[in-house]
Amino acid sequence: MGSEADAAEMTGPLLAGAPSAVEAMPPWWERLTVRGVVVSAILGVLFCLITHKLNLTVGIIPSLNVAAGLLAYFLVRTWTEALNMFGVVSKPFTKQENTVIQTCIVACYGLATSGGFGSYMLAMDQKTYELIGTDYPGNRAADVKNPSLSWMIGFMFVVSFLGIFILVALRKVMVLNYKLTYPRGTATAMFINSVHTATGDELVEKQVSCLGKYLSGSFLWHCFKWFFIGVGDSCGFDNFPSLGLVAFKNTFYFDFSPTYIGCGLICPHIVNCSALLGAIISWGFLWPYISTKAGEWYPANLGSNDFKGLYGYKVFISVSLILGDGVYNLIKIIYASIKKIMKAHAEQGRLPLVWVQDGSCYVGLAAISTAIVPMMFPQLKWYLVLTAYVFAPLLAFCNSYGTGLIDWNLASTYGKIGVFIFASWVGRHGGVIADLAACGVMMPIVSTAGDLMHDFKTSYLTLSSPNSMFVSQMIGTSLGCVIAPLTFWIYWTSFDVGNPDGIFKAPYAIIFREMSIMGVEGYSVLPQHCLAICSFFFFAAIAIKLMQDVTPNSVSKFIPLQMAMAVPFYIGANFAIDMFVGTVILFVWERVNRKESEEFVGAVASGLICGDGIWSVPSTILSIMRIDPPMCMYFKPSLTYG
Repeated sequence: MGSEADAAEMTGPLLAGAPSAVEAMPPWWERLTVRGVVVSAILGVLFCLITHKLNLTVGIIPSLNVAAGLLAYFLVRTWTEALNMFGVVSKPFTKQENTVIQTCIVACYGLATSGGFGSYMLAMDQKTYELIGTDYPGNRAADVKNPSLSWMIGFMFVVSFLGIFILVALRKVMVLNYKLTYPRGTATAMFINSVHTATGDELVEKQVSCLGKYLSGSFLWHCFKWFFIGVGDSCGFDNFPSLGLVAFKNTFYFDFSPTYIGCGLICPHIVNCSALLGAIISWGFLWPYISTKAGEWYPANLGSNDFKGLYGYKVFISVSLILGDGVYNLIKIIYASIKKIMKAHAEQGRLPLVWVQDGSCYVGLAAISTAIVPMMFPQLKWYLVLTAYVFAPLLAFCNSYGTGLIDWNLASTYGKIGVFIFASWVGRHGGVIADLAACGVMMPIVSTAGDLMHDFKTSYLTLSSPNSMFVSQMIGTSLGCVIAPLTFWIYWTSFDVGNPDGIFKAPYAIIFREMSIMGVEGYSVLPQHCLAICSFFFFAAIAIKLMQDVTPNSVSKFIPLQMAMAVPFYIGANFAIDMFVGTVILFVWERVNRKESEEFVGAVASGLICGDGIWSVPSTILSIMRIDPPMCMYFKPSLTYG
């Protein structure tokens, strides 16, 4: 790990008047406190419950980083004030300690998502097997493993720590050299800096006031929208056909999302424009064209999540773009890193310890996991686990790079690809369980590596030590290995999880099992021309990245970013439109008053994102209490009478 000297690299804090990077700071271990661990455990339980609720209902998890930072601030402040009432003087609560606690909470509840409790892990159980059909080809009764606390907790401990070590040595490349935005980490840092900034600086006070104003506005807007979203997911302002019903059908609409407008304000213009270009290519031309081939390239009348149809094109083509971009950048970094290591070795006669230590830890943990996982899942042979750990760093790099641009963690998408690869490798006998377990080996690594860079971005902007962040991540992961299975067990034993007619339908469980069954049959079951189109986009991404490197900066700065283009291929065009609205606002603002935009754009963007993150807590509580919105606002075409 890095040393306290890393703090010297930290420049340009978000708030004017914040302490400089070189001022004297306490040792990193003093930011790890008992009260911090207690608060992290309490909030870890809360956020794991929220995450499981969302996983088992809609399957979409919003970012809760800002909410974690806010509630951590509230609980520790309450803690210290309560002690002061009894005459007990507590240590000052600093923004560095707040950052460490927030990181610990995110690491804890992150396992409720990457642990697969609503996807690959639940896809193994008896109920999902029966829902698909006992006579469904490839759906075998032998491929069933029901949840239990013992093996779930053990499995989490075996597979969850490796992702922490993968990109630690690359943090300077991602945050400093590439200067990736990591919108979630930036917004969290902005919030923490704001609430811990001493008064007296006029600009700071204006920035804090601005953040609070837009945070409140965003929160109240989400509260207002809630009354119109109905019981399903097709009502309200989030499904407003602002560009017409035909465009809405192809996901082209502005959905009034403060979060993505805020991301558009923070992200560079080229990122937002690239995302919109990707949306136009995919949802404007490619998907409508492929849809006309239903019945020719793939069977007609398939479900929207059926990999044998259009959904298969969406997933695999988007991942091909991401992998092409990621592979190119990874090769560049490996080449540059080898040169740097060799130069350091020639000058100092030794290798940089940070690389050796991190690599050794990953290899050691991978070896332990390779030995233990096959004991838990006999269908998953040791060489399959080893293969997963060989390729996991590549996918983790791609995911971390992508989240740095647009804030989407696509670990589940990479997991779906892993499902196909391992299922086809193992074959019919044990392939379903083997590939679902292999997905469980890879997804925590890929997901954690993406979230880890958000935390490093937050630490960089709050002047927190990378050492304290790393240890906090380890503590949070340890808590999550116990808390995530325990909180899932509450739902599993208290509700009818997996019932398609109940509240907790767990939609992704069926999807993952069907994917696994199809993967056992081989890639021949994929839609026609899917692999050919994927190959084209993969090599096109590499060619465009090469073009960016060989052309002058005056030209390359206008070349689209493939990683940003790829996300709307899979997610949809609506978020890209929101981000483009944000970039248009910033573009106009910069030309009207550049100085004001530079001083306040971070506060405005972070306030918009923070309000959404905080609203996710009460909205989920309302859902758990089964309090439904009173209205469903939707739109339909006008009736024409002849």
